[in-house]
Amino acid sequence: MSMYCEPLLAALKECLLQSDCVVKQGHLPSECLRDHTKELPEQCQSLRQAAFECKRGMLDMRKRFRSNNAGAVAQRIKETGKPDSEPESS
Repeated sequence: MSMYCEPLLAALKECLLQSDCVVKQGHLPSECLRDHTKELPEQCQSLRQAAFECKRGMLDMRKRFRSNNAGAVAQRIKETGKPDSEPESS
């Protein structure tokens, strides 16, 4: 796999290993992704979606040309817990 998606996948792995699905329920991270996605924290679900978009972006020629910014997305998700940078309405 390309180096572009590695920061997202590493962040997803870290999030899964700290989730209740793995820690308290004793499931494997792959089982949590496959069978227990609704039980995962919102941050893990966001990282899962971002990793999917990154992998899909590797096949999209327009994104290949413009560059795939997975590293920036992974950092933003770690800081805020959300993949988009839109301010929350109060």
